[in-house]
Amino acid sequence: MKQLVTQAIILSRTDYGEADRILTLVTPEYGKLRLLAKGVRRVKSKLAGGIELFSVSEITFIKGRGEIGTLVSTRLQTHYGRIVEDLERTMTGYDIIKQFHKMTEDETEAAYFDLLHHTFAALNDAAIPLSLVRLWFGAQALQLNGHTPNLQLDTQGVKLSATIAYDFDFDAMAFTPAPRDQGRYAAGHIKLLRLVFDGHAPATIAQVRGSEPFVAPVLTLVDGMRRHIS
Repeated sequence: MKQLVTQAIILSRTDYGEADRILTLVTPEYGKLRLLAKGVRRVKSKLAGGIELFSVSEITFIKGRGEIGTLVSTRLQTHYGRIVEDLERTMTGYDIIKQFHKMTEDETEAAYFDLLHHTFAALNDAAIPLSLVRLWFGAQALQLNGHTPNLQLDTQGVKLSATIAYDFDFDAMAFTPAPRDQGRYAAGHIKLLRLVFDGHAPATIAQVRGSEPFVAPVLTLVDGMRRHIS
């Protein structure tokens, strides 16, 4: 049978039989795959080095007649090892993988692979706050699923102003002027949202002066958007 080669990121590993594992992976070309890694739990397995979590590997595989194919070979390309050196970053990584697994279908486009790849790179950088990594991942996930908020106009079609306080309308996915100017969101929150939804890398956003106080409330807002559409 034809052997196929692609990059892959491991999403889950399940022990199977005496020495095998069933892997769920995401790839840029073939979406999500389930592959049988034969003998991978044996000490001298040549497959083991390329199926680490928080890594990008090149894999060779054969599609199966059913849901599960066969892993033929692996070669580790990038391992984000600093993630597992910090417990909080490790747990955040596991949570992000779980969210990613839940929000993606089998026929997943390459942009989803890139999202997880870039998120691992950000998690691996101790200079980037974890809250910012979570915010960036959540915003990109919303965009990929077609739920980008309106960050230019309010619910009345008026351009957002730096001098007005706003609340957020989750049904409209837009800001709305708050009564008596006592809204929870102001210019700093909107500026940060524009940065994360415009695709700026987490490392770049982390260097924006004065953004730190806005990360936590904006993360709460983005999490609220995701819950509202789920």
